[in-house]
Amino acid sequence: MTEMERPPEDNVFDGSVVDLPPMEVFKAEELEAGDVVAVVPREEPPKPVEIKPDEPREVVGIRFQQAGRVYYFAPAGLDPKVGDQVVAETERGLKIGRTVIAPKQVMASQLIEPLKPVLRLATPEDTGRLEGVRAKEREALSACAELSTKLSLPIKVLTADCSLDCSHVTVFFSAEGRVDFRQLVRELASALRARVELRQVGPRDEAKLMGGVGRCGFTLCCASFLTDFNPLSIKTAKEQGLSLEPAKISGTCGRLLCCLGYEAEYYRSMKGKLPAMGRQVTSPLGEGIVVGVNAIKETVMVQMESQAAVEFPASKVTWKPASEAPKKGQQKPQKPQKR
Repeated sequence: MTEMERPPEDNVFDGSVVDLPPMEVFKAEELEAGDVVAVVPREEPPKPVEIKPDEPREVVGIRFQQAGRVYYFAPAGLDPKVGDQVVAETERGLKIGRTVIAPKQVMASQLIEPLKPVLRLATPEDTGRLEGVRAKEREALSACAELSTKLSLPIKVLTADCSLDCSHVTVFFSAEGRVDFRQLVRELASALRARVELRQVGPRDEAKLMGGVGRCGFTLCCASFLTDFNPLSIKTAKEQGLSLEPAKISGTCGRLLCCLGYEAEYYRSMKGKLPAMGRQVTSPLGEGIVVGVNAIKETVMVQMESQAAVEFPASKVTWKPASEAPKKGQQKPQKPQKR
């Protein structure tokens, strides 16, 4: 169960609507003189249990996909070990997940109540039903693609996710803009005989769902271990001295590479420890101008008066603070001439 970029609520439609029969109205019988009426005391509904923010709660962490988020559930008396498969009740029905965090105590203020319980450890019967679940997902993808073509909907069907009992099917798709897919949901629910939910996702989530290989030759980070997408800007690439050509700093999703954020904090911390480009510095070989910096190696490339470029460790180079450096248009102090 992966958190996706969700469209507005009016762009999610549930096709499992059942028409209820008309309600019958009964009239109370009129009382005659001498009838005895028994008064039944009215029971008050139980009050909700108040949970104090500093009260510890026992939770277990479950992950339903390889690079999906970790969700907390109530152990409900079970003691699953890390790596055990369990059956849990989710918003999309029964799901089999893998335990990644053993039962532990967590403060109630860090949880979103109410916690749903873990029903049981996965049995051989549960794991044996996964083949039927995969077949249902393939059927949902095929039916959704056919119906979208029939209804002339400009969508790209990506993947499907089915509950363990095949009563709930979620289909993920991408599109250029907002799409009215209510008719599609109705016909798809009728064809699959299940509750159907369609979710539109963005480019990054599309790459996460479909997977692939990045420009580095490894599996996409979002499909292998990333659980959240951190915001990135072109400023991140500028701080690292990278080329601003879109083809070189964009991933398969067309957005900025997620790996740009891995070392962004380090580059920001090194910004105050290294001289800026064009700054006049003093090196062991004399004065020169900074023509390059390497934050990873912590070195500075200095162009000497002889036009030769020499690389020095940052610790061997000194420069004046920005407040004392000569401003643009201001003449630098000239050395006194020897007589």
